Amino acid sequence: MIRSTTPTLQGREITEYKGIVFGEAILGAHIFKDIFGAVRDIVGGRAGAYEEELGRARDIAFQELEAEAHAMGANAIVGIVMDYEVIGMKGGMMMVSVSGTAVKVK
Repeated sequence: MIRSTTPTLQGREITEYKGIVFGEAILGAHIFKDIFGAVRDIVGGRAGAYEEELGRARDIAFQELEAEAHAMGANAIVGIVMDYEVIGMKGGMMMVSVSGTAVKVK
């Protein structure tokens, strides 16, 4: 599956627009990761545990996006937009949402 944030693919012709596709992932942050992240923020450096969870959520969202596009008969997704949010009580959850347009290209 070809993925792009641009509305077109250089050197490829879009022959059919299949529709808008979405992928979402919401993951809860584990209490020990929260504590570790807070300590790292105080001392400085990167919060690796958060980065790992965010990467996992992004992978899940893209898998859903591609599965939806594939089910429509698309072989590419253009105009991809990603959004990251902290949600839930006291910001205890992370959400990644991805959307784009499923297309058929030559």
